[in-house]
Amino acid sequence: MKRKVKKSGSKKFKKKSLMWAIIFGVVLVAGSITAFATMGKNNTPKNPESPEQLISMLLQPIDQNASALGTNKSKITLIEFGDYQCQYCARFHRETKDQIVNNFVNTGMINFMFKDFVINDRPSDKLSTLAAIGSYCAAEQGKYWPYHDEVYTNSKGENTDWVSKNSLTQFAVYAGVTDVNKFSACLDSKKYENLVVTNDNLARSIGLTSTPTFILIAEGKTPLKIEGAQPYSVFEGAIKQVLTQIPS
Repeated sequence: MKRKVKKSGSKKFKKKSLMWAIIFGVVLVAGSITAFATMGKNNTPKNPESPEQLISMLLQPIDQNASALGTNKSKITLIEFGDYQCQYCARFHRETKDQIVNNFVNTGMINFMFKDFVINDRPSDKLSTLAAIGSYCAAEQGKYWPYHDEVYTNSKGENTDWVSKNSLTQFAVYAGVTDVNKFSACLDSKKYENLVVTNDNLARSIGLTSTPTFILIAEGKTPLKIEGAQPYSVFEGAIKQVLTQIPS
């Protein structure tokens, strides 16, 4: 229930994963949880210099207009790394995301954040990147999350040519973007491509290999990793376990 990075790049991912001082565990389908463990000192990266710095980087929104859903008071954040063409990301959106938002985000228990992990780009079009650029163009007009939702609601799978400038512009309109010309010009300029690349590099550097992948971070606790579009019960179990460890 997850989209993996193509095997041709597996060696590169292994090398990049060794740059970091953290190995993340996985929440299995059955719901058991393994936390990440620190690696040996010989593998400690020069930048960032500590796990704390990495966690801070993960929690920082790539753009102030694309901040996490939730409240600053929450000490727990669930981060999704996803690709807008990923069919399993779309499945998570359709089947699970709203339950998490309604039960844990809107109640102030956790925050929910999205970061781009672009694995479905073709050299000829880079449409996953274009869709991600569109999210930040929509963010300029305060519609980052509505745009995010519209793209996944209208998803038609991986590299089936449903992503285009015209379709993304229409999704932006559905999301409430009012200045269509400004959005269109933003898409054409690709002014936010570097933001997408920064998110993507972060995902690859910490050794992520598939979408969607989720990292559950609680203040002062060991982060957890959940791979794939797991059922709501897996996320609920992981979040509740973390909540019991956080002082009220």
